Amino acid sequence: MSQPQMSERPKPFVFPEYCKGCGRCISVCAKNCISFGTEINPQTGLIPIVLDLEACNGCGLCITACPEPYGLQPQLPEVDYELIDPATLFGPRQSAATPAETTPDELIDLPATAPLVIKGNYAAAIGALLAGCRHVYGYPITPSTEGAEFMAKYLPQLDGVFLQAVSEVATVNIMYGCGGAGLPCLTFTSSPGFSLMLEGISYMIGSEVPGVFLDIMRGGPGLGNIAPEQSDIKLACRGLGHGNTHAIVLAPSTPQEMLDLTMLAFQLTFKYRNPVVILGDGYLGQMTGRVTLPNKMIRPGLPDWAVWGDAGHRRNLICSIYLSEPELEEHNKRLIAKYAAMSASEQRADLFHCADADTLIVACTTPAQMAKGAVQQLRQKGVKVGLFRPVTLWPFPIQHLLPLLKRVERIVVVEASDGQLEDELRLALSNAGIFKPPLIENIRHYGGVLPGQTEIVNRILATQEVAS
Repeated sequence: MSQPQMSERPKPFVFPEYCKGCGRCISVCAKNCISFGTEINPQTGLIPIVLDLEACNGCGLCITACPEPYGLQPQLPEVDYELIDPATLFGPRQSAATPAETTPDELIDLPATAPLVIKGNYAAAIGALLAGCRHVYGYPITPSTEGAEFMAKYLPQLDGVFLQAVSEVATVNIMYGCGGAGLPCLTFTSSPGFSLMLEGISYMIGSEVPGVFLDIMRGGPGLGNIAPEQSDIKLACRGLGHGNTHAIVLAPSTPQEMLDLTMLAFQLTFKYRNPVVILGDGYLGQMTGRVTLPNKMIRPGLPDWAVWGDAGHRRNLICSIYLSEPELEEHNKRLIAKYAAMSASEQRADLFHCADADTLIVACTTPAQMAKGAVQQLRQKGVKVGLFRPVTLWPFPIQHLLPLLKRVERIVVVEASDGQLEDELRLALSNAGIFKPPLIENIRHYGGVLPGQTEIVNRILATQEVAS
């Protein structure tokens, strides 16, 4: 196509589908040839500008000012102005590079060491380091701050990065970018901060981006206090964002499990390309306990899907937006199939004296420790009671519970919330087709008050006496 002469400077042409009516072109037009429109474009829901080119001298300033690619274009002869999707405008993306393959993780032997006596927050931080995490982002919030302080101190010595973000909202979006590059990343937070991260977690789930969220729960609602509560079970299991959003939720109950389950979380987040949530509580984060290190640590590889910035990964795309309804439906179907695979394969529970139990206590995180002590005390009195401790809150480990129901007469849910754990139990029973479960009772406390061992023992003994 021959270039037009200067005397034939082309005048602008507007693509209504790409014009959002921002008015930048109006402000630069010296001839007042452009004005705001009055009619909504049905394809976009926006109001595009209107051109009156009688006085137009073809200066091109409006085209330069347009922030939308293809919104304003010059009218050139022999050009077909049929609307073309910019994604296909230039044809298939050309690249001579061979698509990258996944670089596998490498296991590194660790020397034998004496057990450590450390806080739960520190144990989780060490677990993350041993899992290969070198990128931690976060915003200080009690009672999780020690984990972030630990990472801020030691990551620079390990060629890692700790960044104190300006907010929890910034934190989760930084994690979106880091996880999208295929790198293990983590944040320490607590209940109000976790609430702020939910929109970003939803984006990560929709984009299939890995990341580990370690939430040390505290009392609520609102700012509440910094005492331990199981306030975020509902958020983690049922409220991770709009649409069909799920993530594996791990519930440690000791500092040792804070380390072990953090290491597991990194395996699971990359296995499923999905965030993983670890729920501790204020006591568990601050509690000091005996922790034994594993005999292996991990040097992470690089997945083939990562947006890494080199030629081999240049075809990759991380995105959670599907403007076509059928495409979004298909994407949701893939996500739902992935959730089903998680539910089938990742249910975990710890069973303590459950084989012959006719009374079953269900508890997790720190209240499970009180419940375990109660079981031991009740067993000494000849009471057939057991502790069913879900290690995964989502998926709830119903596969491990169902075989026990043949002899269980009642279930006592011990928790530091208003039925958030019991709701997960009841929903799992219902979904499994158990519409007449054993009698379900509860012991509940709120606001940072935890159920006590003596309280649990007395409740079960009292109920037994009434039954007999």
